This record gives sequence, C-alpha cells and structure tokens, in this order.
Amino acid sequence: MTEKKQLKYDKAYLKMALEWGKLSHCERKQVGALIVKDRMIISDGFNGTPTGFDNCCEDEEGLTKWEVLHAEANAILKVASSTQSAKNATLYITLSPCTQCSKLIHQAGIKRVVYAKAYRDSSGLDFLEKAGVAVKHLPYE
Repeated sequence: MTEKKQLKYDKAYLKMALEWGKLSHCERKQVGALIVKDRMIISDGFNGTPTGFDNCCEDEEGLTKWEVLHAEANAILKVASSTQSAKNATLYITLSPCTQCSKLIHQAGIKRVVYAKAYRDSSGLDFLEKAGVAVKHLPYE
C-alpha cells in the first residue's frame, strides 16, 4: 500500500476509534481502540469497568478506580476470546498506551500502533519501540 493510501486509512481508523471511545462511561478520559488486520477490524475496545460491574469509572474523589480496564486491554482481551489473532495487526488508539498495556500489545503480536494523543508518560511508547513495534503519532485534524 502506498504511503498516501496508508495515511488515509490510518486517519479513518483513528476517527472510528475516537467514536468508539465515546461509548465509555468514564468521565475523566474516554479512550477508544481498534485492532485492524488485513484492512479488517478484528476487535474494538474502550476504557471501562469489567463486565458485570457498575459502569462508574471514578471513585468519590474523582480518581479512576483500579479495576478500570484500558481501551487497548479490552480490545486485546476481546480478540483473545475470539478465533482471530492480533499477530501482525495494527492497533489504533486515541491515547498512547501506558507501560502495562504496552506489554500486552507486544505480547499479543501487534506490530504497529497509531495513536492520536500522547499519554503524559512516554515509557509505554519507549518500550514498544524497543520491542520493534512501529509507533506512529497521528494527531486529530
């Protein structure tokens, strides 16, 4: 695929991830993720509480509850329970991954990450680059 065509797809999938993030019940931050392989969306996720838990993501002080799952973790877990494989896929995410999620991304075999906004700590991105995962910052237009 040409670089120009790839950029067109990257922007489109990132916009879809942004829309997906709007489904999150979290008030502090809404994050969306898509896992794409061979130009097919094989999984999606947004940040939120585990299945069966109250949808409220923040505690009384407005801090994120420890049990909240990040968008990319939800997408990876969803693909893990399907017949699909994330090996060599691309993860589109509205916020760059934290260190914990970066380990999951690498271990899931995802080879490329495209993100819109940078998380305050870049350690996750540093880890992905060290692990050989291609990382691309593509701010929203």
